Amino acid sequence: MSGAAGELRGSLWSALLSVFTSSSTLVCCALPALLVALGAGATLAGLVSAFPQLVWMSAHKGLVFGLAGGMLGVAGLLQYRARFAPCPADPRLAAACQRTRRVGLGVYLLSLAIYAVGAVFAFLLPALA
Repeated sequence: MSGAAGELRGSLWSALLSVFTSSSTLVCCALPALLVALGAGATLAGLVSAFPQLVWMSAHKGLVFGLAGGMLGVAGLLQYRARFAPCPADPRLAAACQRTRRVGLGVYLLSLAIYAVGAVFAFLLPALA
């Protein structure tokens, strides 16, 4: 595997991993707030009894957001570096290379949006209440 292909593959995997880490911010903070706002407190209680880790995640939301933000930072750096990686000369492989770049960037931007929504529910809305 050449260095450029490794960079592209690494940036795609880091973008996918950043989706999962930023999704934890939704689970810890946005989902409980949404369920309570919809009047589904019993559903939230059932969810917490089935997944008691939600309480830990909510109690340590600074750590959760810090780890997710760090992963987003690494993914962003890898996305930036992969932007300049050369694609193969073969037209079919070059098209696959460009497609991988677009998908990786799209996944990364989705991760940033998820992280922002989680931050609004975790930090901004409680400060306004």
